[in-house]
Amino acid sequence: NKMLYRGVVRYLSTSPRLTALKEQLQKEEVLTRKRKPSWLKVSGAGGENYEKLRSTVRELKLATVCEEARCPNIGECWGGGESQTATATIMVMGDECTRGCRFCSVKTSRKPQALDTKEPENVADAVTKWGLDYVVLTCVDRDDLKDQGANHIAATVRAMKQKSQNKLLVEVLCGDFQGNADLVSTVASSGLEVFAHNLETVERLTPRVRDRRAGYRQSLKVLEIAKPLAQLTKTSLMLGLGETDDEVLATLHDCRAAGVDVVTFGQYLQPTKRHLSVHEFVTPEKFNHWQCVANEMGFQYVASGPLVRSSYKAGELYITNILKKQQQEKAAS
Repeated sequence: NKMLYRGVVRYLSTSPRLTALKEQLQKEEVLTRKRKPSWLKVSGAGGENYEKLRSTVRELKLATVCEEARCPNIGECWGGGESQTATATIMVMGDECTRGCRFCSVKTSRKPQALDTKEPENVADAVTKWGLDYVVLTCVDRDDLKDQGANHIAATVRAMKQKSQNKLLVEVLCGDFQGNADLVSTVASSGLEVFAHNLETVERLTPRVRDRRAGYRQSLKVLEIAKPLAQLTKTSLMLGLGETDDEVLATLHDCRAAGVDVVTFGQYLQPTKRHLSVHEFVTPEKFNHWQCVANEMGFQYVASGPLVRSSYKAGELYITNILKKQQQEKAAS
């Protein structure tokens, strides 16, 4: 047994595949240790608006993707920045996801806690306290539930609309519901204005970046199903994962073919050492390039920058103008 063990150890130590793996891990570790470029540095979180919003989140026992996903913009969005208009993305159905995407820092569990039946009302109360005009509602994946949480999301949207007397504009950023058209339609027809579902990356990298239950074509189908039911559909792409320009361009063409109205681009940042390493820090100039390309392709709105995230407030403010214009045109006709 000892001789067999030594033989296995000797073989592994000289295995070409193992050597190549070690070299790749060393390269990734070097890149991970690299200091972030200046354009990725942000100021710390704080301020009156930030503390007010944070206090409400704690008081009503809500989860926000801003905290769970370690968003670099939390100080600006929660604090209100120059506009003093605080924005938060509320995450419903708990803080444990049934999927384990390799880019995401949200906790994973096969059996998350039961849904909080009071959550729709609590979320509506929180939004009312904040006095927002536009809110982003996102969620963890709940493959453990029969309806995967679609009815819970829809109930939350309806509660927010009712509390605000239908003045609130709502964006929902949700999962793929395993491609179930009925469940996608349940959310898309709940009264929201913007239906968002993220492709995250190009088709080739999807199996490596996202959970095995997710699929590039499945996500495109979800956006296509939601298109007739929502005023706007939206998706987001992370750059810096090893994608090529041709692949990004092909993805944009796929999005337009699916009727997607809004697209955002942001830099992928590694949440912890356990997650995928950054392949490249994409320059602001490159993000500007994709902004121009996407605009020329006919997207109604494009947000592109190293620190842009799918629910970044700059996009929300612009989308608000698009939605209000659409509503005015509809009323006039």
